[in-house]
Amino acid sequence: MDNKKSNQSLYYYYRKYRIAYIFIAPTVIGMLIMHFIPIVQGIYMSFLKLNNFTLGQYLGAPFIYFRNYYDVLINPGSPMRIGIFDSIRNTIIYTILVTVGQIGLGMIVALMLNIDFKGRSLVRTLFLFSWIVPTYVTGILWGFMWQQSIGIINIILVDWLHLLPTKPFWLVGPNTIWAIIIPTIWRYWPMSMLMLLAGLQGISQELYDAVKIDGANRWTAFWKVTWPMLTPVWMILILFGLIYNVYSFNIVIMMFGNGAGFPGEWGDLMMTNIFRNSFMRWDFGAGAATSVILLIVMIFAVNIWFRFYKKSEEAF
Repeated sequence: MDNKKSNQSLYYYYRKYRIAYIFIAPTVIGMLIMHFIPIVQGIYMSFLKLNNFTLGQYLGAPFIYFRNYYDVLINPGSPMRIGIFDSIRNTIIYTILVTVGQIGLGMIVALMLNIDFKGRSLVRTLFLFSWIVPTYVTGILWGFMWQQSIGIINIILVDWLHLLPTKPFWLVGPNTIWAIIIPTIWRYWPMSMLMLLAGLQGISQELYDAVKIDGANRWTAFWKVTWPMLTPVWMILILFGLIYNVYSFNIVIMMFGNGAGFPGEWGDLMMTNIFRNSFMRWDFGAGAATSVILLIVMIFAVNIWFRFYKKSEEAF
């Protein structure tokens, strides 16, 4: 009886919203083709011995079960395992610092642009410049700027401002992590600025007047009014930053040898590690396994963040 009512209910909604279903069907089909099928194929590839010797067989390559996962995570003699934990460490540091930097810089500039002054529209447009530049151009540009002897960064820090005694290497050694973090912040902070500025302009002035009556200064007003009211905005920005920065690729890969170089122990990220091991070592099966592991980790991370977001939204 319940199944019969359920079927009638489904038929009722189908008849009522048939036009909507018809219009949304191409999008659903397109999403399945563009996302679901490649994901399933990638998962299947992770169980295959798919390398330069079996590439001609493609999905017909030998099925080796969980061997690729074993080589990536456990087998100390596997080439795929070399540098994997360095790339995990770098990706965590990179993701946290870039996300915080983008939101922090975006907040500072948004607060400045929220003040009415002459030429504000022009200044806001100029601040969008770094966001307009393609990511691969950003990687090449900053790759030149970080050069040890002729790079403009060292020229400014050492020759002009005399902040450092000697010109450091930025693209080799521990400084590499900063050489990829700073350009990424420079590239993406305008998006945070725009979203935060839109949120600021939606906050009623009456709230600030109320806390001023209670004797609050600007710093207190920021933490009591501005930051809580912007919770939906910065929660979404953190989610975007988590996803975009974990999967960051273009800037780093173009900065080191225009896509052919190795970022080194302190510059290798998960995506560059997967790219190098898949397309330079021709071990597509192990590369697919690493991608699946990253996908699973990101699914859990995003779900956890959605739980925090839901709680903050209910409190808001």
